[in-house]
Amino acid sequence: MKGIHDIQPVVVVDEAHLLDREMLEEVRFLLNFKMDAQSPMALIVVGQSELWDRLRLQSFAAIRQRIDLQCRLGHYDRAQVDEYVARHLQYAGVDQQIFSDGALDEIHRFSGGAARLVNKVCTHCLLYGAQNGHRIIDDHMVKRVIEGELS
Repeated sequence: MKGIHDIQPVVVVDEAHLLDREMLEEVRFLLNFKMDAQSPMALIVVGQSELWDRLRLQSFAAIRQRIDLQCRLGHYDRAQVDEYVARHLQYAGVDQQIFSDGALDEIHRFSGGAARLVNKVCTHCLLYGAQNGHRIIDDHMVKRVIEGELS
C-alpha cells in the first residue's frame, strides 16, 4: 500500500517500552491490514530492553511474529568507548584528543558502556572543562563531574 504520491508512510513509535498492553494490541491491529498480505506502513518501534522482555511473553506472540527486523544497541567495552568518543569529537570537527586515557577509563566505569550515559558524562565534562578553561579532560575532572552532577 502506498500513501500520497506513491510514498509509503513510516511511523516511528519512540519510548515503546512505556506502551501498555492495550496500545501494543492496537499496533498489532493496525498492522493487520489486508491480513498480512500488504503492510499499510513501515513501523519502527523504539524502546529500552524492557520492551523486548515484554514481547517475549506468549501473550504478545502475534505482535512478535510481525517483527521483520530487530536491532539492539549493546554496551560498549572500554576500547569501543574510546572509539565512540573519538568519532563524536571528529563529527564535531575536533582533530585532537580532549579526553585523557584515565578520563576514558572513568567514563567507561561510570557508564558501564551505555552510549546514553557516555554521551551524558562527556557532555557534562566538556561543559565543566570549558567553564574552567581546561583543554584536556582528565580522570580527576571526570570524577568531580560524576560526583558533583551525576550522582
